[in-house]
Amino acid sequence: MKIVRVVSIFLVFFASKAQAQELTRVLFILDASNSMNAKWGDESRIESAKELLAKAVDSLRGSANLEIALRVYGHQSPITATYQDCNDTKLEVPFGKDNYDRIKTRIKSILAKGTTPIARSLEAAAEDFPDMNSRNIIILITDGLEACDNDPCVIAKKLHDKGVKVTPFVIGLGLDLSYLEQFKCIGSYSEAETKDAFKTVLSNVISKALINTTVQINLNNINGVPVETDVTMLMYEAGTKRLVYTFEHTINRFGNPDTVVMDPNIKYDMVVNTIPKVEVKNIVLKKNTHNTIVANTPQGFLRFRFTNATKGYSITARVTQTATSPTINTQQIGGTDKYIVGQYQVEILTLPRIYKTVDITQSSTTTIDIAAPGLLNYSSGKPIVGQLFVVKEDGAIEWVCNLDGNSLSGSWNLQPGNYRIVYRQKHLKLTTYTMEKNFKITSNKTTPINL
Repeated sequence: MKIVRVVSIFLVFFASKAQAQELTRVLFILDASNSMNAKWGDESRIESAKELLAKAVDSLRGSANLEIALRVYGHQSPITATYQDCNDTKLEVPFGKDNYDRIKTRIKSILAKGTTPIARSLEAAAEDFPDMNSRNIIILITDGLEACDNDPCVIAKKLHDKGVKVTPFVIGLGLDLSYLEQFKCIGSYSEAETKDAFKTVLSNVISKALINTTVQINLNNINGVPVETDVTMLMYEAGTKRLVYTFEHTINRFGNPDTVVMDPNIKYDMVVNTIPKVEVKNIVLKKNTHNTIVANTPQGFLRFRFTNATKGYSITARVTQTATSPTINTQQIGGTDKYIVGQYQVEILTLPRIYKTVDITQSSTTTIDIAAPGLLNYSSGKPIVGQLFVVKEDGAIEWVCNLDGNSLSGSWNLQPGNYRIVYRQKHLKLTTYTMEKNFKITSNKTTPINL
């Protein structure tokens, strides 16, 4: 089964290391093979590809120091059960200034008919560039693998042997990763399963071509290894609150932090939204190269669980860095969350409160177990005022909460243990009417009290 891919192949020709290369040439190669007539959502692959490519070309209009061209394959000779034209590849619109409308018009008229001669198209494309004095880039849009006798890997090697550096980016629909392995000899790739994802990655590929500055953000563990991931990173213009980029950190299929495109003309402050957040200030990117930003974000896990609950209870824990610092997270009992390695103070919002000090270590789970609560239901014939206390093992009593003086009943989920209610009827105006009632709370059970 064929899949949709966008392969962006950077052909950078170095005449001299010291020579500045300001002009960028981008050659779009469009797959118009018969398989592109297959449905992709509500429309065919070829219609989606033509629409997105036309919009991409339009978005480049007015770009400084940029020339574009269009090559198409599979659009001249229909494929049959007994014949495929492996030479069906043609430069439809050569490089030139302000040829955007010509390319858009030609894209609109293309029909998908033939086979998929990727290798021959790549080999021919190398001759489409007028000279070697610019940054020469190929962006190939295709839904399939090589269908003819040539091997794209062999062509890539030939180009490399001529001093051409080739870096592809692949986007696939209904992706079969075994297919993508066939492009590994050329370089890296990405994939998408929807038209919107295809649009996003195509835009990203073009940005990489024009800006030519890429960034890898390493979120290091305690050993300096960039394995932390799955967290939002906010990139602000340094010293301001102007948000420039928002990224969800990703480890790619090769186990490396994924690469993004960023404008090198801006200095950045980065906020990594771990718990607590980590900030890196005044980041400067080098133009026209691959940059690495490092943030030390070693993390472990904190888990809360009931030891003996027979039903669900909604209880929250409050986590702070010190006893007096602001709350950095609230976490439901029964859940697990990630924290930067270190020591934390925990207040579990049970009645009575439970306080813990916990140490989070790299990639390990620290578990806090608490007993399931029991339910106290109290009632009285007349309104009462009073307070609830827990009786500690040493006989000391500690306040837990106040009774509602305007109600004849109430209930609380309480931690297992011994308790005492001190109260009097609200309308009685003498202290001597003070009453006490002792009771015991057991996990998962209801204790009724008549005051």
